[in-house]
Parts: sequence; structure tokens; C-alpha cells
Amino acid sequence: MKISGEHQLKAPVEKAWKALTDPAILQKITPGCERLQPVGPDEFEATLKLGVALVKGTYKGKLALREKTPPESYRLVMEGSGAPGFVKGEATLRLREQEGGTLVSYEGDAQVGGAIASVGQRLMEGVARMVLSQFFRNLEKELGRKKEGKS
Repeated sequence: MKISGEHQLKAPVEKAWKALTDPAILQKITPGCERLQPVGPDEFEATLKLGVALVKGTYKGKLALREKTPPESYRLVMEGSGAPGFVKGEATLRLREQEGGTLVSYEGDAQVGGAIASVGQRLMEGVARMVLSQFFRNLEKELGRKKEGKS
């Protein structure tokens, strides 16, 4: 399954980069993320609980930030599994200044197996887009809190 898109943030590139590479913020803004524990430089063990259709369940896995080029891009590599099946994939995030803020573009590919593979690519793409939409809304709120001096 391939997924790509972009999102405009009302924050400078440096601030967006910092948020998108901070494990505490990533845990806070990722829908369903219950745990994001560092296990090495830019490597983490994660627990994610999703409650959407046939992909509903708890997933445990690993993710890593690779090929970091601050504050422009990095490659996210992940794999996880749970009762509904498994997912393995990677995505590249790119940040660039645009209109006084940051344009985040992403492009990735994921493979799924088990029961979640039976829901079909169209439904999986819909779930992925919904999770990404929530992720970016949460990121905007977090960046807004930082701007106002709240944490």
C-alpha cells in the first residue's frame, strides 16, 4: 500500500523538525500511541492501540528514524504486529519553508498481513489517511501550545 500527501503547518521549519523528531511529542501526537520507548539512537519500541474497523487492536513494534538531514528530511522505518496482523513499512518526510510556515510532505509504502490484509487496500488507505489527519491535527495543537508558552 502506497501513501503520500502533504500538510501545511503554521510553524517555522526548525520548530516543526524538533517536534517531528522528539519521542515525547511523537508519542503524544500519534493517535493510539501508548508507549514510545527509546532503545538506541533514533530507535524506539512502540505500543499502539487502534480502534478502527477490522484493524482494531493493540500493536507492538519498532520504529527508527534514518537518514536524518536536519531540518529537511528523514526516513521512518517501522514494523509491528498484533492480533489483527502485521504491518511493515517506511516513509520519507520532507520539510520545507512555505508561506511563513512549514510544508510537510510524506511518501511511503507499507505491507500488511494477517486479518488486516483481508480488509482491502481501499479501506486500509482510508484508515491510514484518518490516522495521518489526526496526527497532523494533534501536531498543530502541540506546536500552538509551544508558541503560547504552554506545554
